[in-house]
Amino acid sequence: MEPALIGTRLASAAIGPLLKKLLVDEGPGAGLVPKGAQVRLSGLVSFRGEKRALTEKEVRGLAATLVERSRQGTGEPPFPADETEAVADALAGNLLALGDLDMDDVQAVRLGHRNLARRLRAAAPAPDGLSTDSVLYLETLTEWACLHILEFFTRRSTFIARSLVEQTRAQAALLAKMDEVIRRTPRAETGDAEFEGRYLAHLAKKHGRLTIHGVDLHHSPDEWPLDMAYLSLEATGAEGPHEASGRPREQASVRADLALARHERVLLRGLAGSGKTTLIQWLTVSAATAEDRDRPEGMAYLRGRIPFVLPLRALTRHGERLPSPDRFLPAAGCPLTPPDGWTDRVLAAGRGLVLVDGIDEIPETERGRARDWLRDLLGAYEGNRWLVTSRPTAVRDDWLAPDGFTELTLAPMTRTEVTTFVRRWHRAAGPDAAGYEQPLLDSLRTAEHVARLATNPLMCGLICALHRDRRGFLPRGRKALYEAALSVLLSRRDRERDMGAPTGLVLDEAPQIQLIQRLAYWLTLNGRTQLDRDRAASIVTEAVPAVPDASAYPPDQVFTHLLHRSGLLREPTADTVEFVHRTFQDHLAAKALVDHWDIGVLVRHAADDQWEDVIRMAVGHARPRECAEILGELLKAADAAEDRLVRLRLTLLAATALDHATELSPEVREEVLRRTAEVVPPRTVEEARRLAEVGPLVLELLAGPTELTDKEAHDSVVTATHITTDAALPYLARFVRHPSLNVRSQLIWSWSRFDTRSYAEEIVARLDPSDLIFTVRDDAQAEELIRLGLTPSYLSLEGTVSADRTAALLSLCDPVLLGLGPAEGRYELPPMPPSARLADLELHVRDGSTVDLAPLATLPRLRTVTVYGAATGAERLPPHIKVILC
Repeated sequence: MEPALIGTRLASAAIGPLLKKLLVDEGPGAGLVPKGAQVRLSGLVSFRGEKRALTEKEVRGLAATLVERSRQGTGEPPFPADETEAVADALAGNLLALGDLDMDDVQAVRLGHRNLARRLRAAAPAPDGLSTDSVLYLETLTEWACLHILEFFTRRSTFIARSLVEQTRAQAALLAKMDEVIRRTPRAETGDAEFEGRYLAHLAKKHGRLTIHGVDLHHSPDEWPLDMAYLSLEATGAEGPHEASGRPREQASVRADLALARHERVLLRGLAGSGKTTLIQWLTVSAATAEDRDRPEGMAYLRGRIPFVLPLRALTRHGERLPSPDRFLPAAGCPLTPPDGWTDRVLAAGRGLVLVDGIDEIPETERGRARDWLRDLLGAYEGNRWLVTSRPTAVRDDWLAPDGFTELTLAPMTRTEVTTFVRRWHRAAGPDAAGYEQPLLDSLRTAEHVARLATNPLMCGLICALHRDRRGFLPRGRKALYEAALSVLLSRRDRERDMGAPTGLVLDEAPQIQLIQRLAYWLTLNGRTQLDRDRAASIVTEAVPAVPDASAYPPDQVFTHLLHRSGLLREPTADTVEFVHRTFQDHLAAKALVDHWDIGVLVRHAADDQWEDVIRMAVGHARPRECAEILGELLKAADAAEDRLVRLRLTLLAATALDHATELSPEVREEVLRRTAEVVPPRTVEEARRLAEVGPLVLELLAGPTELTDKEAHDSVVTATHITTDAALPYLARFVRHPSLNVRSQLIWSWSRFDTRSYAEEIVARLDPSDLIFTVRDDAQAEELIRLGLTPSYLSLEGTVSADRTAALLSLCDPVLLGLGPAEGRYELPPMPPSARLADLELHVRDGSTVDLAPLATLPRLRTVTVYGAATGAERLPPHIKVILC
């Protein structure tokens, strides 16, 4: 119903005074100096504040009057009569929301009556249980009321005066912005504009490709286009003290590449490989882009900014003093020669984007001088944007806070971001890499050791490169994967970036591993993931004399190097140390345990799921005889265990460790496989459920559909569907086209155990629908079927699916067979068009409720109605419809 049509039922002369009661009178003038703060809508309504003339009850009475009068007149009623009270209550809620909007009358008029009505509906409680006609009527009547309210605003004595003031202020702000643009625009006669065009083009070309240092595998690209591979990550940090309480606010999150849109000065911390340098490249290229339409989304705030990329490792490589502005370009390796004084003019105009990369990459003794250099620049030039990057432990908290810097930290990549990174990496790597993308994504979901490493761009890039270099196979036993990762973090990355020795010492990869694995050994033996900084320093100090390459340096200097440059350790607090990834701790602890040959420790902890990775990695580090002993002891421990689940876990742990052994006697391998074959695949549903209790490691042992009978396939799927993590999805996806209806029914029945959207995309959308009843248990599942455009012919809807989602789904699917579960309250059949294909209908009615079957008479193809519960109206159905009451 349009506002004009409602207006024919509600005469403005009669209803206008009713709506005017919602507002209070205001004195003359522009309203610029009211009592207290500026008057908002909450001060203009008559049911709030000091000038209250209406109570909430009277507002609800006013709304009821409006609704009742709008129903009068000729023509069809706009909504069902039994919903009149609910509609009036909802309209009252919309009108009362006027007092909650944070705007004044001028802003409200500028918004318009339709947008104002939308704001009111958003601020008011959502109408519950109204029919479609009632909802449409409510929306239209609210718009009509807003039209009158805005008309009243424009008649107020203060409105014109306030409008003129607002226009004056807007014009003044526009003039100020134009003056600023003119001030920042380089004068043509100086040649600045021509040079800036060349300089920005140079930066776009230089930084427009992404390189991952340390990845030099034969089949992997050395670099690829930045705009194809860049992934925007989140940065977190305290936003400063709360104005009222003075306490620090909770951690705020912002897109890292938008941090400079919110803050002029940012100190960004991040672990090795977390993407700090790549972010600087992204900001540089975004600023160097000439047209807004070509600039990445959200990066328009960099329009007109001139980037200065200052990698500290390059500026101080040979002990030089940090450069003054006129030396920025040559110090950073730019071959272009700017006009005299150009850098000074850019910074003085506040047009600069100064990107200082790597406070941690210069010697600690030079960092104080770097801060002084930065402070001198900040004092000389205002209005620019400044970004400084560092590893987390290189400088203390609030190191630059006195200079107005906001400290943020790059967050680890989420699972969604990892997926996006992998897809972009393979797209950038070219068509030859496309076939490796999905297998790697499957591995990231099923192989926990890989997923734990994939938390930053460097490690994700390494995993992608390793996977492609091995033609779709990540290293078995994990050893090669971790060794490649350690090589990148411990030595090659700094060496390839020509870092020199920022901590004053040079250590190869092997001695660093020998020292760091002592920390991993201590943590694992003590059941911890974190230790005191003093304890960590003492462990390294005790170990240094036994490591020849490290013994030439003071132990405290060695510890500082490991902490700040290894990329494996971090300080979550000022006095604690931990590994950046638990998986590195497990890997190095396993190596130390094998070196010490503490097999008794391994076996004693074999039933502890926290030690599973350590034990499997120990098998990878061990020599053939040691492998056989570890596996043999695991089987003996399984035989000695009294608890059946512990026996099962130890047997399967030995089986999953087989793939990690580099060499093993056939006799031991055959014994482990024989013991595993006794429980995998499961023989019964009960056995399948018990097997699932062991956890995700079972997935590595379950066979695929081509290797199983229909019964074995069903029981294996039962096991996987009871392991309710995403790691099970790639395995289950192998069965979506299975010929057995029991197997596919198990897949659809288990939907509710997993994330609704992920399962819908990977399993439900790919299921063979032949003879399969799609069971839908809630609105989220119904939404996924609608979103994916799935139209199953056999559909079963539980009573927890709402009436509107049921109607939407039935209109899309038009099923041949339909089952409807019991709903709360009175049982009503959903609307179905007379042309529906429905042939078989099954209804479940709650005790105490009754379903009326009479509306089914219009369905020409309906043949059977089965009712579990009470029903009426069966006698009014045509004879070809058979009703079965159960």
